[in-house]
Order: sequence, then structure tokens, then C-alpha cells
Amino acid sequence: MSATSPIVAGVKRLDLATETPVARTRRARRTYRTLLDFYPYAHCELDFETPLQLLVATILSAQTTDVGVNKVTPVLFARYPDAAALAGADRTELENLLRPTGFFRAKANSVQQLGAALVERYDGQVPPRLTDLVTLPGVGRKTANVVLGNAFDIPGLTVDTHFARLVRRLGWTTETDPVKIEAAIGSMFPRKDWTMLSHVLIFHGRRICHAKRPACGACPVARWCPSYGDGETDETTARKLLKFELAPGREDELARLREDAV
Repeated sequence: MSATSPIVAGVKRLDLATETPVARTRRARRTYRTLLDFYPYAHCELDFETPLQLLVATILSAQTTDVGVNKVTPVLFARYPDAAALAGADRTELENLLRPTGFFRAKANSVQQLGAALVERYDGQVPPRLTDLVTLPGVGRKTANVVLGNAFDIPGLTVDTHFARLVRRLGWTTETDPVKIEAAIGSMFPRKDWTMLSHVLIFHGRRICHAKRPACGACPVARWCPSYGDGETDETTARKLLKFELAPGREDELARLREDAV
């Protein structure tokens, strides 16, 4: 991408101070459609088979990577297959299993209390309601929405660090409080899109729009991003920053998306 390309010129002309709420929503939806086209395979990257497994895995994912959690959970779930087993787990053994995820004592406490609460209140089952989920130990709105969207197919916005960073960087909202971010972004998109919107933003944040050095020059939505230039703009250098390889047959995806954006 050269400094005189139409995409860069368009980004430079973007003025959030004069952008109307309607225009902002249209820009956000166009950005989402482009990212969905770029990441059609976006999904929850935590491995799970049941709502309980996803709930526990999401709690364990705090302050660590999904890859790290996925290395721990197969043994954890084989040893403690249900809420009752988690509630009655040997504390030392549980902590040792969770040690690789970091903050293992606090996480062991949350997981064990979660198991007990599920047994006492919901007959050991994970409730499919946000109002119930957020009353459980270790479960906030982010975790609840992950479970609702991916285990129960109930739309929810997962406002994690990637999601919150990207919606501000993209100029969709200036809110910093997760609940206010959820409300602001939720009002801009149809409810049916919420879960997939969360997936594609999180994918994009992990792979291209990094916190410290975003790969702006390799970004398929640079045309609609007011923060273009905060990261590396040279395409060759930016591509070296990518955290993934384009799938076979998608090598020309960046060029095609850029042509569509002009």
C-alpha cells in the first residue's frame, strides 16, 4: 500500500468530529461485512463440548491464552466431568491442574465455587439466561455472553480486551466501560449479528490489529479506520507482523478487499 493509494487518502479524510450517528453505523456495518468476508471461519477458539466446559474454559482464559487453556482442559474435564465433580474436587489436585493457566489458586476457587453453585441452584446444569449466569461465581457479562452465543446460540457481545480496543480504534464508540461498550455497539447492529461480530473483531485483534503495533498496511478495513497510521503502514513490513497465514486459495484476499474499498 503506497502513501498515495485511494484507501490511505480516504482514511485521511475521515473526520469523526463531523460524522453523524447514522454515518457511523453505516461505516461500522460495512467494516463488519468486510471482516466477516475476510474471516468467514471466525469462531470461539476455546475447545468445548458442553455449556459447562465452555463456562469453565472461559473463566480459565482470564490473563492467559486460549491455546494455553486448551492444553489444560482435556485433562481437567476428564477428571471432573460435571458440576458436582468440580464442587467436590481435591483442592491441591485442582490447583496443580490449573497451574499452567496462571492465577491458579483464584481460578481453582472460582471453578470449585461455580460447581457448587450450579449443583445447589440449577441441578448441576448451566442456565441459558444472562441474568442467571452473572450471579454465578467468576462469571461476568463477558463470560456469560461467550457461553450464550457459543453454547446456546443466543446472541451476545463478548466485550473482551480485543473487542473493546478495536471498537474504540475503529471509532465506533469512545466508551471504556464494558457494559456501556456493549450497549453502544449492540445498538448499531442487528441482534442476530452480535455473536459473529464478536468473533471477527476478536480474530482481527489477535491476528492483525495488535494492541502495540497494528499491521495497518495489511488490514482489509483500513479504508474505514480513523486510526490508520497508528501502526506499520508499509504492506511488506506489516505482513510480517501478522499472527496467521492466509488459508490456501486466499492469498489474493487483501488485494481484492482493497480494490472493493476504493
